[in-house]
Amino acid sequence: MTTVTAKAPAPDNTLLFAPTTVAGLRLRSPFVMAPMTRLRSPGGVPTAEVAAYYRRRAAGGVGLVVTEGVYVGHPSAGHESAVPRLVPESATGWRAVVEAVHAEHGLIFPQLWHLGSEREPVDGRTAWTPSGVRENGAPRGRAMTLSDIDTIVSAFAASARLAHRLGFDGVEIHAAHGYLLDEFLWPATNRRTDRYGGPARDRARFVAETVAAVRAATAPDFPISVRFSQFKERDYAARITDTPAELGSILAPLVAAGATLLHASGRRFWEPAFAGSPLNLAGWTKRLTGLPTITVGSVGLRRTTLDPAADHPGSLAALAARYRSGEFDLVAVGRALLANPSWVHDVAHGRHERVVDYRKEQEDVFF
Repeated sequence: MTTVTAKAPAPDNTLLFAPTTVAGLRLRSPFVMAPMTRLRSPGGVPTAEVAAYYRRRAAGGVGLVVTEGVYVGHPSAGHESAVPRLVPESATGWRAVVEAVHAEHGLIFPQLWHLGSEREPVDGRTAWTPSGVRENGAPRGRAMTLSDIDTIVSAFAASARLAHRLGFDGVEIHAAHGYLLDEFLWPATNRRTDRYGGPARDRARFVAETVAAVRAATAPDFPISVRFSQFKERDYAARITDTPAELGSILAPLVAAGATLLHASGRRFWEPAFAGSPLNLAGWTKRLTGLPTITVGSVGLRRTTLDPAADHPGSLAALAARYRSGEFDLVAVGRALLANPSWVHDVAHGRHERVVDYRKEQEDVFF
């Protein structure tokens, strides 16, 4: 007698590619194009090539495009001349980008950015930082005064106001990865003794004031995403909080200020944020705040992870299972979209043979 072993049912990834509505945004899919610096906007102005680049990713199935980091309108924001800025002088270029993405039925947010201590003094300007030091205590830039803080809050608000006028579908505030707003959240770089330093809730004050100013400069229902992280580009082991309770103390002021979506940046989406729970950073964020969240981190970098039988915590099946469970609401894909503009459509329809594995040199790809 022959024994027939029943095959396990194929994982159901259907929901992961279905239309969804999150934070008032009607999206063709839960996939978000993650922000990635491109350095293709001479003089800070996006070109027709930039518009075409984002249009191809929208056409490829992402529901929401979050642009590369965009400098707000203050000289301290950044030093790279080819990073785009969101200022009146760049308005025509940005309007073309928005129209290109909308033509493909996608939605788009600009990611508003200030480099903080990462700004290089190539033009003689000193970096603006929370405390005038790096995480190791070495001097870096100058500590911002209360007037400086007001100035930068106003710069974020002005860029958001322009984004709203140009037809963007929302904005994202970059408070992650060791740049200015994140440096206020991080106790290693925030050594202030005034109301912007000390306990977690006070370290979040500058970010919360920025969110509130952006809300006041736009509209009551204009979506505002805040991207934050534990890790930094210069320190993968860094943490802004050590416990869920401390994380809640940082996030609560952002919610009260008017944030509608939280983009919890992790290096690998399958890694737990805190010991004792499998929830990732987006999962804990959603549990603590009740707001919808975006997860991100090494999604789809290898074609083998797309195989329904892939036995890996970073597989597509594992991602879909977490999504179905409600751990997070949207999924950001970054590097996989560089060489694969149609990654979402190809994966959704099982065309895995078309997907190219990520390689470092693809970071120079721009098509």
